[in-house]
Amino acid sequence: MRETGSAAGWRRGFAEQSRDTFAATFAGDVVLDATTLPDPVEGRDQVAATLAAASSIYESLEFTAEVHSGSSSYLQWRATAFDNMSLRGVTILDRGPDGLITAIAIHHRPLGAVLRFASEIRDRLDGTQS
Repeated sequence: MRETGSAAGWRRGFAEQSRDTFAATFAGDVVLDATTLPDPVEGRDQVAATLAAASSIYESLEFTAEVHSGSSSYLQWRATAFDNMSLRGVTILDRGPDGLITAIAIHHRPLGAVLRFASEIRDRLDGTQS
């Protein structure tokens, strides 16, 4: 059953750091935009691989607020990475009529953490994105 109006599948993907768990929640043509990525990532497999790699960077991740409006979910979060460096952010998930995620926007802060995370995700994905 699809988790329409809920971000439980999204949160589970991060908890499990699982490409398959992420992919199960995505439409085939899903698009990921993030402050830590130089370009949008498109397609279920590429987005799932990117998010599985990104989730493995975090030492801790806590979702602190969740709001739903129509087909969109807004999640606020805080995390640590790189020996306890603090990150905060907001994620926006848009869903199609079938409940699958069609668009993702992830906004990290502060800038120093964004730059460090961007460098790390680039290194982890080097050669894996087409």
